[in-house]
Amino acid sequence: MLAPLLPRAEASAIEAFGATKFKDELEAGQHLRCDAALALALAEPTRSSAASADTRRDVLGRREAEVADLVAEGMSNKQIGASLFISEHTVDSHVRKIFDKLRVNSRAQIAGWVRSSNHD
Repeated sequence: MLAPLLPRAEASAIEAFGATKFKDELEAGQHLRCDAALALALAEPTRSSAASADTRRDVLGRREAEVADLVAEGMSNKQIGASLFISEHTVDSHVRKIFDKLRVNSRAQIAGWVRSSNHD
């Protein structure tokens, strides 16, 4: 039913984001759990709870968790730095550490992880 719309949607996304970013985000989306992908697609608000915050802190440090939350909100490194009063270079360092700790390679995957950890 929706198959005829896919080529147009893909072409539109490539035009909006560029071919490389589209490919990266498509790949990242393929690694999301079904519930995380649906929540992301439906733009559902995330639930925050003490338990999910504790779980995130077990994996990431406090500042890394803050950076991950802001990445999930779609903020750039420059915006995150301004929000947290740290340099863009420091944000970049945190993002690289988050990639390593979560074993992901895109900001979309960080967002998916944040959303899924908020729903645990």
